[in-house]
Amino acid sequence: MAHLRPTRQLISAKLTQTASLFQKQASRPPWLSGTHGRSFGTTTAARLGDPPPMGKSPFSEPAGRNPANAYKEISKSLHDYGAYLTSCLPKFIQQFSVYKNELTLYTAPSGLIPILTFLRDHKQCQYKQLMDVSGADYPTRPKRFEIVYHLLSLEYASRIRVKTYADELSPVPSATGVFQSANWFEREVYDMFGIYFQDHPDLRRILTDYGFEGYPLRKDFPLTGYTEIRYDEEKKRVVYEPLQLSQAFRNFDGANSPWEQTGHGKDPRPDHFKLPSPEQPEKTK
Repeated sequence: MAHLRPTRQLISAKLTQTASLFQKQASRPPWLSGTHGRSFGTTTAARLGDPPPMGKSPFSEPAGRNPANAYKEISKSLHDYGAYLTSCLPKFIQQFSVYKNELTLYTAPSGLIPILTFLRDHKQCQYKQLMDVSGADYPTRPKRFEIVYHLLSLEYASRIRVKTYADELSPVPSATGVFQSANWFEREVYDMFGIYFQDHPDLRRILTDYGFEGYPLRKDFPLTGYTEIRYDEEKKRVVYEPLQLSQAFRNFDGANSPWEQTGHGKDPRPDHFKLPSPEQPEKTK
Protein backbone atom coordinates (compact mmCIF):
# COMPACT_ATOMS: atom_id res chain seq x y z
CA MET A 1 0.00 0.00 0.00
CA ALA A 2 2.94 2.26 0.56
CA HIS A 3 3.77 2.26 -3.09
CA LEU A 4 0.24 3.59 -3.93
CA ARG A 5 0.59 6.75 -1.83
CA PRO A 6 2.66 8.69 -4.38
CA THR A 7 0.10 7.81 -7.02
CA ARG A 8 -2.77 9.09 -4.86
CA GLN A 9 -0.85 12.24 -4.08
CA LEU A 10 -0.19 12.74 -7.78
CA ILE A 11 -3.88 12.28 -8.62
CA SER A 12 -4.87 14.71 -5.88
CA ALA A 13 -2.40 17.28 -7.18
CA LYS A 14 -3.75 16.86 -10.72
CA LEU A 15 -7.32 17.37 -9.52
CA THR A 16 -6.30 20.48 -7.62
CA GLN A 17 -4.51 21.83 -10.70
CA THR A 18 -7.54 21.11 -12.90
CA ALA A 19 -9.90 22.85 -10.48
CA SER A 20 -7.58 25.83 -10.37
CA LEU A 21 -7.53 25.92 -14.18
CA PHE A 22 -11.36 25.95 -14.37
CA GLN A 23 -11.45 28.80 -11.88
CA LYS A 24 -9.06 30.76 -14.06
CA GLN A 25 -11.19 30.06 -17.13
CA ALA A 26 -14.31 31.24 -15.30
CA SER A 27 -12.61 34.46 -14.20
CA ARG A 28 -11.51 35.45 -17.73
CA PRO A 29 -12.27 39.01 -18.83
CA PRO A 30 -15.06 39.35 -21.43
CA TRP A 31 -12.76 40.36 -24.30
CA LEU A 32 -10.96 36.97 -23.98
CA SER A 33 -14.08 34.82 -23.67
CA GLY A 34 -13.99 33.91 -27.36
CA THR A 35 -10.70 31.98 -27.06
CA HIS A 36 -12.16 28.68 -25.90
CA GLY A 37 -9.81 25.98 -24.73
CA ARG A 38 -6.69 28.14 -24.86
CA SER A 39 -4.57 28.62 -21.79
CA PHE A 40 -2.24 31.56 -21.33
CA GLY A 41 1.16 31.18 -19.74
CA THR A 42 2.69 33.66 -17.38
CA THR A 43 4.69 35.33 -20.15
CA THR A 44 1.58 35.77 -22.30
CA ALA A 45 -0.40 37.15 -19.40
CA ALA A 46 2.41 39.56 -18.67
CA ARG A 47 2.31 40.82 -22.23
CA LEU A 48 -1.44 41.41 -22.07
CA GLY A 49 -1.11 43.88 -19.22
CA ASP A 50 -4.06 45.30 -17.33
CA PRO A 51 -7.50 44.96 -18.91
CA PRO A 52 -8.72 48.12 -20.65
CA PRO A 53 -11.44 50.13 -18.94
CA MET A 54 -15.06 49.60 -19.87
CA GLY A 55 -16.11 51.35 -23.07
CA LYS A 56 -12.62 51.33 -24.59
CA SER A 57 -11.82 49.04 -27.50
CA PRO A 58 -9.30 46.28 -26.65
CA PHE A 59 -7.87 46.41 -30.17
CA SER A 60 -4.54 48.13 -30.62
CA GLU A 61 -5.02 49.07 -34.29
CA PRO A 62 -5.57 52.80 -34.75
CA ALA A 63 -9.12 53.52 -35.85
CA GLY A 64 -9.84 56.00 -38.62
CA ARG A 65 -10.92 59.44 -37.56
CA ASN A 66 -14.58 60.28 -37.86
CA PRO A 67 -14.99 62.61 -40.87
CA ALA A 68 -17.49 64.69 -38.91
CA ASN A 69 -14.76 65.43 -36.37
CA ALA A 70 -11.84 65.46 -38.80
CA TYR A 71 -13.30 68.32 -40.85
CA LYS A 72 -15.23 70.04 -38.09
CA GLU A 73 -13.01 73.10 -37.81
CA ILE A 74 -12.47 73.63 -41.53
CA SER A 75 -16.16 72.96 -42.26
CA LYS A 76 -17.14 75.78 -39.92
CA SER A 77 -14.76 78.19 -41.62
CA LEU A 78 -16.05 77.10 -45.04
CA HIS A 79 -19.62 77.71 -43.88
CA ASP A 80 -18.62 81.21 -42.84
CA TYR A 81 -16.86 81.76 -46.17
CA GLY A 82 -19.86 80.46 -48.11
CA ALA A 83 -22.15 82.80 -46.19
CA TYR A 84 -19.76 85.67 -46.95
CA LEU A 85 -19.80 84.91 -50.69
CA THR A 86 -23.59 84.63 -50.63
CA SER A 87 -23.85 88.04 -48.96
CA CYS A 88 -21.58 89.50 -51.65
CA LEU A 89 -23.57 87.97 -54.53
CA PRO A 90 -27.12 87.46 -53.23
CA LYS A 91 -28.58 87.94 -56.69
CA PHE A 92 -26.59 85.12 -58.28
CA ILE A 93 -25.77 82.50 -55.61
CA GLN A 94 -28.87 80.42 -54.94
CA GLN A 95 -27.32 78.35 -52.15
CA PHE A 96 -24.06 76.74 -51.05
CA SER A 97 -23.07 73.45 -49.44
CA VAL A 98 -20.06 72.13 -47.51
CA TYR A 99 -19.03 68.49 -47.59
CA LYS A 100 -15.89 67.67 -45.57
CA ASN A 101 -13.42 70.28 -46.87
CA GLU A 102 -15.24 71.12 -50.12
CA LEU A 103 -17.31 74.25 -50.71
CA THR A 104 -19.82 74.28 -53.58
CA LEU A 105 -21.82 77.23 -54.90
CA TYR A 106 -25.08 76.74 -56.83
CA THR A 107 -26.32 79.20 -59.41
CA ALA A 108 -28.59 79.56 -62.40
CA PRO A 109 -26.95 79.71 -65.85
CA SER A 110 -27.50 83.48 -65.95
CA GLY A 111 -25.37 83.93 -62.82
CA LEU A 112 -22.47 81.75 -63.90
CA ILE A 113 -20.28 84.42 -65.54
CA PRO A 114 -20.71 87.03 -62.73
CA ILE A 115 -19.79 84.43 -60.10
CA LEU A 116 -16.74 83.16 -61.98
CA THR A 117 -15.55 86.72 -62.56
CA PHE A 118 -16.03 87.61 -58.89
CA LEU A 119 -14.16 84.50 -57.71
CA ARG A 120 -11.29 85.28 -60.08
CA ASP A 121 -10.84 88.99 -59.29
CA HIS A 122 -11.96 89.53 -55.69
CA LYS A 123 -9.15 90.02 -53.16
CA GLN A 124 -10.61 87.45 -50.76
CA CYS A 125 -10.95 84.81 -53.49
CA GLN A 126 -8.20 84.90 -56.14
CA TYR A 127 -9.39 81.74 -57.91
CA LYS A 128 -7.21 82.36 -60.94
CA GLN A 129 -7.20 78.85 -62.38
CA LEU A 130 -10.05 76.83 -63.84
CA MET A 131 -8.91 73.23 -63.36
CA ASP A 132 -11.77 71.38 -65.02
CA VAL A 133 -15.35 71.51 -66.25
CA SER A 134 -17.37 68.33 -65.79
CA GLY A 135 -20.94 67.25 -66.39
CA ALA A 136 -23.46 64.82 -64.96
CA ASP A 137 -26.77 63.49 -66.25
CA TYR A 138 -29.80 63.09 -63.97
CA PRO A 139 -32.70 62.07 -66.26
CA THR A 140 -35.35 62.38 -63.54
CA ARG A 141 -34.72 66.10 -63.02
CA PRO A 142 -36.48 68.78 -65.09
CA LYS A 143 -33.03 70.24 -65.82
CA ARG A 144 -31.30 66.93 -66.32
CA PHE A 145 -27.72 68.15 -66.82
CA GLU A 146 -25.43 69.47 -64.10
CA ILE A 147 -22.32 71.42 -65.12
CA VAL A 148 -19.54 71.77 -62.53
CA TYR A 149 -16.68 74.28 -62.66
CA HIS A 150 -13.64 73.41 -60.50
CA LEU A 151 -11.55 76.43 -59.47
CA LEU A 152 -8.18 76.71 -57.72
CA SER A 153 -6.64 79.59 -55.78
CA LEU A 154 -2.86 79.29 -55.53
CA GLU A 155 -2.59 82.33 -53.27
CA TYR A 156 -4.87 80.86 -50.60
CA ALA A 157 -4.29 77.16 -51.44
CA SER A 158 -8.03 76.70 -51.78
CA ARG A 159 -10.48 75.00 -54.11
CA ILE A 160 -14.12 75.74 -54.83
CA ARG A 161 -16.80 74.40 -57.14
CA VAL A 162 -19.57 76.21 -58.96
CA LYS A 163 -22.57 74.19 -60.18
CA THR A 164 -25.24 75.16 -62.66
CA TYR A 165 -27.86 73.28 -64.66
CA ALA A 166 -29.30 72.91 -68.15
CA ASP A 167 -31.43 70.64 -70.33
CA GLU A 168 -31.24 69.48 -73.94
CA LEU A 169 -32.47 72.80 -75.34
CA SER A 170 -31.34 75.53 -72.93
CA PRO A 171 -27.77 76.82 -73.45
CA VAL A 172 -25.17 77.66 -70.81
CA PRO A 173 -22.99 80.79 -71.13
CA SER A 174 -19.44 79.93 -72.12
CA ALA A 175 -16.72 80.70 -69.57
CA THR A 176 -14.02 81.17 -72.21
CA GLY A 177 -14.20 84.94 -71.72
CA VAL A 178 -13.22 84.49 -68.06
CA PHE A 179 -10.88 81.48 -68.30
CA GLN A 180 -9.18 80.50 -71.54
CA SER A 181 -8.80 76.92 -70.28
CA ALA A 182 -12.59 76.53 -70.48
CA ASN A 183 -12.30 76.19 -74.27
CA TRP A 184 -11.41 72.51 -74.45
CA PHE A 185 -13.17 71.63 -71.19
CA GLU A 186 -16.51 72.86 -72.53
CA ARG A 187 -15.90 71.09 -75.81
CA GLU A 188 -15.51 67.81 -73.90
CA VAL A 189 -18.77 68.40 -72.04
CA TYR A 190 -20.51 69.22 -75.31
CA ASP A 191 -19.08 66.10 -76.95
CA MET A 192 -20.12 63.76 -74.12
CA PHE A 193 -23.45 65.29 -73.04
CA GLY A 194 -24.61 67.54 -75.88
CA ILE A 195 -24.79 70.63 -73.67
CA TYR A 196 -24.64 73.77 -75.78
CA PHE A 197 -22.34 76.58 -74.56
CA GLN A 198 -23.43 79.94 -75.85
CA ASP A 199 -20.75 82.24 -77.36
CA HIS A 200 -18.13 79.50 -77.40
CA PRO A 201 -15.55 80.35 -80.10
CA ASP A 202 -15.10 76.79 -81.41
CA LEU A 203 -17.81 74.46 -80.13
CA ARG A 204 -17.23 71.13 -81.89
CA ARG A 205 -16.48 67.57 -80.91
CA ILE A 206 -13.07 66.86 -79.42
CA LEU A 207 -13.04 63.23 -78.22
CA THR A 208 -15.29 61.26 -80.56
CA ASP A 209 -14.73 60.67 -84.26
CA TYR A 210 -16.01 62.80 -87.14
CA GLY A 211 -19.68 62.21 -87.87
CA PHE A 212 -20.32 60.54 -84.49
CA GLU A 213 -24.01 60.30 -83.62
CA GLY A 214 -25.30 60.80 -80.09
CA TYR A 215 -23.68 61.75 -76.80
CA PRO A 216 -21.99 58.82 -75.00
CA LEU A 217 -22.31 59.92 -71.35
CA ARG A 218 -26.05 60.48 -71.43
CA LYS A 219 -27.96 57.87 -69.48
CA ASP A 220 -30.21 57.12 -72.45
CA PHE A 221 -27.32 56.44 -74.83
CA PRO A 222 -27.04 52.73 -75.83
CA LEU A 223 -24.21 50.92 -74.12
CA THR A 224 -22.96 49.48 -77.39
CA GLY A 225 -23.48 52.63 -79.44
CA TYR A 226 -24.90 52.62 -82.94
CA THR A 227 -21.94 51.55 -85.07
CA GLU A 228 -18.75 49.58 -84.66
CA ILE A 229 -15.35 50.34 -86.13
CA ARG A 230 -12.97 47.77 -87.53
CA TYR A 231 -10.13 47.52 -89.99
CA ASP A 232 -11.15 45.96 -93.29
CA GLU A 233 -8.34 43.90 -94.76
CA GLU A 234 -9.85 43.96 -98.24
CA LYS A 235 -10.45 47.71 -98.35
CA LYS A 236 -7.23 48.42 -96.41
CA ARG A 237 -8.92 51.04 -94.26
CA VAL A 238 -11.08 51.53 -91.20
CA VAL A 239 -14.78 50.99 -91.89
CA TYR A 240 -17.97 51.69 -89.96
CA GLU A 241 -20.63 48.99 -89.78
CA PRO A 242 -23.93 48.49 -87.97
CA LEU A 243 -23.66 46.52 -84.76
CA GLN A 244 -24.08 42.77 -84.96
CA LEU A 245 -25.19 42.62 -81.31
CA SER A 246 -26.73 45.65 -79.70
CA GLN A 247 -28.39 46.62 -76.45
CA ALA A 248 -30.90 49.38 -77.02
CA PHE A 249 -31.01 50.78 -73.48
CA ARG A 250 -29.07 50.54 -70.26
CA ASN A 251 -30.31 47.62 -68.22
CA PHE A 252 -28.88 47.24 -64.72
CA ASP A 253 -30.99 44.20 -63.74
CA GLY A 254 -28.48 41.72 -62.39
CA ALA A 255 -25.65 43.60 -64.12
CA ASN A 256 -25.78 41.12 -67.00
CA SER A 257 -24.87 41.91 -70.57
CA PRO A 258 -26.71 40.24 -73.46
CA TRP A 259 -23.62 38.38 -74.69
CA GLU A 260 -22.42 36.93 -71.34
CA GLN A 261 -25.27 34.61 -70.46
CA THR A 262 -24.62 31.16 -69.02
CA GLY A 263 -27.38 28.68 -69.77
CA HIS A 264 -30.95 29.61 -70.62
CA GLY A 265 -31.46 31.71 -67.52
CA LYS A 266 -34.71 33.15 -66.17
CA ASP A 267 -36.31 36.45 -67.04
CA PRO A 268 -38.28 37.77 -64.02
CA ARG A 269 -40.02 40.50 -66.04
CA PRO A 270 -43.76 40.19 -66.74
CA ASP A 271 -44.75 38.97 -70.17
CA HIS A 272 -46.17 42.32 -71.27
CA PHE A 273 -42.72 43.89 -70.72
CA LYS A 274 -40.85 41.31 -72.78
CA LEU A 275 -40.04 41.99 -76.39
CA PRO A 276 -41.44 39.39 -78.79
CA SER A 277 -38.99 37.16 -80.60
CA PRO A 278 -38.53 37.91 -84.29
CA GLU A 279 -40.52 35.69 -86.59
CA GLN A 280 -38.54 33.14 -88.52
CA PRO A 281 -39.09 33.16 -92.29
CA GLU A 282 -40.92 30.13 -93.59
CA LYS A 283 -38.86 27.71 -95.58
CA THR A 284 -40.16 27.01 -99.04
CA LYS A 285 -40.16 23.38 -100.07
